Amino acid sequence: MNLKRTRLHILHQPKDLSKEAKTGVSLHCHTEHSKEMLEFIPHYAAKLPIISYFWKRENRKHQERRGKPIEFTDAYWSPPLTAHEVYKSEQIQINEAGLEAIASITDHDCIDANLQINENTANAQAPISMEWTVPFEFGFFHVGVHNLPPNRAVELTKTLLDFTFDKENHTAVKLDEVLAMLNALPEVLVILNHPLWDIEIVGKEKHTLLLKNFLKEHGRWIHALEINGFRSWSENKAVIEMAEALNLPIVTGGDRHGCQPNTVVNLTNSVTFAEFAEEIRVDKRSEVVLMPEYKEPLHSRQLQSFAEILKHYPEFSEGRRRWFDRVYYDYDGLGLRKLSVHWTYGGPRWLQWATWTLGVSGNPRWRPFFRYAMKSRDRVPQDVSQTRFETPDLQEISGSLTTEPAKIS
Repeated sequence: MNLKRTRLHILHQPKDLSKEAKTGVSLHCHTEHSKEMLEFIPHYAAKLPIISYFWKRENRKHQERRGKPIEFTDAYWSPPLTAHEVYKSEQIQINEAGLEAIASITDHDCIDANLQINENTANAQAPISMEWTVPFEFGFFHVGVHNLPPNRAVELTKTLLDFTFDKENHTAVKLDEVLAMLNALPEVLVILNHPLWDIEIVGKEKHTLLLKNFLKEHGRWIHALEINGFRSWSENKAVIEMAEALNLPIVTGGDRHGCQPNTVVNLTNSVTFAEFAEEIRVDKRSEVVLMPEYKEPLHSRQLQSFAEILKHYPEFSEGRRRWFDRVYYDYDGLGLRKLSVHWTYGGPRWLQWATWTLGVSGNPRWRPFFRYAMKSRDRVPQDVSQTRFETPDLQEISGSLTTEPAKIS
């Protein structure tokens, strides 16, 4: 299958991209304003060797002390870097590739970072965006909502978050209404982020069913699917194939939470984000590049990101320097507070040991070991021409999508 909607570049070393495009667009970045949920911890802690023993022991103690197991429903952590630091690093990487830079920061359900950046940077190069949590049936999806109109951004964000956090709004009719509202704004871009990732941890089969139902019911309002810088090549390849079968373009989203810039970038000859959005929505075409870092083993890059998240930053402002300054949890029944309110040195000894181990494992010098362990299907090909894309049978979904999902007026 030849790609009809997407032109894909794979870089194995830094390259001047000025002959390919005028502008690089970096999507899906997270800053200190992003509230990252911790509900995944019990799932993984129970599976890790050694850690599982201490985790079960800690859970028993908590049960005895408070009459219930450890819960992470409302607990969250925030990435280390400020809005300006994230924007600057994305800008530098794109400029070094010979391109003008646009960066769309998408914190979880929050636009505060964008509003800060817009105080000094033109909205056309730093659109107001966010990663919107969309409850659906027994799970949820992350939807990138990019380039909200500055004069309505706060109002529109409230509308989106009212849907997310008010369970009475969790109906198909209400979601269709909200998505239609976004679609009616011609400069807004609506992206289904990492669509194949079982982020709810319900299992591949259930997630696939959830995704199909979501696309059948609401897919006409989605402008593109995302290939994600922190998902495997095999998964991103499957997303590309799905997008082609649904006659949708793809865009890239780096999904960075640490200190490194995004490993995937969009290319365009547009000068503003609004022009880029029109390319995706109206022309239904995209050009994307996998940066050299993307070909490095995913698990190694994930551990490097964890190491950056857990790192001590003495140059940071007071209250943000240590990882447990950036984690919020109801430790004593008195509400969400920083763990540093309760801990001086990072919690129990076993947890200090575990975080230290994660930090050491994230050092890039261990990458040769991860390369050796990589599955062949997750090795990024030398060239796009070496990749065989196959068309999945998605007629049951594509039949429910209109030929013109984005009506521009």
